[in-house]
Amino acid sequence: MTAQASAVLAGLRGRCPNCGEGRIYASYLKLAPRCPACGADFSVADAGDGPAFFVMFVVGFIVVPFAFILIFGMRAPQWLMLALTAALTIGLSLWLLPIAKALLFALQWKHKASEARIDDVA
Repeated sequence: MTAQASAVLAGLRGRCPNCGEGRIYASYLKLAPRCPACGADFSVADAGDGPAFFVMFVVGFIVVPFAFILIFGMRAPQWLMLALTAALTIGLSLWLLPIAKALLFALQWKHKASEARIDDVA
């Protein structure tokens, strides 16, 4: 990639928002301390609870209508609806959470966002 990677593309790929090459994760959801390719310090940005918040709403937007279709449209037994929606909820959450965290981290990195401090107020 170029010297300044696209934040969205780097986030979706789970790559460094600085160079676009190094992986940002040391394990499933644990950010690496530095980029293995360019050495960028990842400790300056933290996505916090934002990724979980967005994933919760996206998964809910998908699973709730699916549950209604199973129960009211297909007249599926409640145990089947519960089993399918639980599996779908867990699967989608585990799949989307690393993507959302990497994307929010990359956008935070690109825009140099940080938490507000009391001395920031003028």
